[in-house]
Amino acid sequence: MDYFREKTGERPSVRINHPDVALNIHIAENKCTLSLDSSGESLHRRGYRQEAVEAPLNEVLAAGMILMTGWKGECDLIDPMCGSGTIPIEAALIARNIAPGVFRKEFAFEKWNDFDQELFDRIYNDDSQEREFTHKIFGYDNNPKANEIATHNVKAAGLSKEIILKIQPFQQFEQPKEKSIIITNPPYGERISTNDLLGLYQMIGERLKHSFTGNDAWVLSYREECFDQIGLKPSIKIPLFNGSLECEFRKYQLFNGKFKEFRSENADQEFKPRREEIRPRRNTEKVEYGERRERRSFDNRREGHGEYKGGERRERRSFDDKREGRGDFKRGEHRNFGDRREGRDNFKSSPRKFDDNKEKTEE
Repeated sequence: MDYFREKTGERPSVRINHPDVALNIHIAENKCTLSLDSSGESLHRRGYRQEAVEAPLNEVLAAGMILMTGWKGECDLIDPMCGSGTIPIEAALIARNIAPGVFRKEFAFEKWNDFDQELFDRIYNDDSQEREFTHKIFGYDNNPKANEIATHNVKAAGLSKEIILKIQPFQQFEQPKEKSIIITNPPYGERISTNDLLGLYQMIGERLKHSFTGNDAWVLSYREECFDQIGLKPSIKIPLFNGSLECEFRKYQLFNGKFKEFRSENADQEFKPRREEIRPRRNTEKVEYGERRERRSFDNRREGHGEYKGGERRERRSFDDKREGRGDFKRGEHRNFGDRREGRDNFKSSPRKFDDNKEKTEE
């Protein structure tokens, strides 16, 4: 403090919560790294989430799952247990190639002395890389409250035209008319429980087998016995961490008739089940690339890992613009997004300005 008083003539104030300038110090053995925080709030928090169901899926994990499937908007996408809508929203952002950080209230670097507001405004308002999406994204859930929350979040992201939400239990899922892909994260009995967990996965397998033929389904879950109840042979298994839980993301190829017939009709594809060489790492773990991890049992809960509680959500910014129903979310001063979301067609002629289950889903 004496140093700053001598340099500036006054003592700087110190705020523990939400400071203007944040410094991070990381000490590992005899090495200390001092870094200036340019982001502020964690970048995984996009800014569109007005509310969340219990144990919501991390936005970045949802986006990574979608990208792992190879889907970029070539067909319809369905999440039959969508919770607060994270997978549908992240899928829409990927399909439209919308920058995920566009919804954030602010970045820490905006308070730096050399921050160039004009340059930032020009970059922020450039939507030249966004593209049209000619298909639809469907999000279903049997919980009316989850559907209400998802609706708020979709509107906050300005993606009501791309995403169709509906209250519907998985048991009522029917064969889609168009080519589709399922990406979903059902509950696995850790943070959210259900009365009949194994029965739920039996139902998922039955619906996929009889009402999703000719398409691919990707399921994220934690327990081996849950996957066993699906009763389908996966073609890909990818290990992923959901919080502290070491889960697997599995692909199922659904087809009519016998597997041999399906394989002969699609001779150009690889059908041997494989485990992707993608290994989650803990911060202190050193891993050589190409190393195959030892197969773990999903039957036992890992010791030393408490339930994931998630960070405390700060008051979310609202988007006071022409988007549908946005007026309901006003919470004070915020960046004006103009018509970037719902009224996208008018954007170039109107540049924006800145004003300063019973089967709960684990989403």
